[in-house]
Amino acid sequence: MKMSNKFDDFLAEQLQDPKVKKEYDALEAKYVLIESIIRARKERNLTQKELSALTGITQADLSKIENGNANPSLNTLMKLANGLGKKLQVSLV
Repeated sequence: MKMSNKFDDFLAEQLQDPKVKKEYDALEAKYVLIESIIRARKERNLTQKELSALTGITQADLSKIENGNANPSLNTLMKLANGLGKKLQVSLV
């Protein structure tokens, strides 16, 4: 059984508001992608600087991507996937 924390409780409460839920849902894909990039980088025990060397993407740009302050192109996502030893999969559902 997962123990609830204050943030989870707060989020659940906020998502009861249809406006908040709509905005949260609209941003979900972006944050799922960011989380998967960070997780893959950490699984490979890579720093942003090391990933930068593997991909040719500057460390500053990697930081912006991981912080949600950039909208990476498909080409950039492909470079990231390759550098992380992953396959990029894009789908519309």
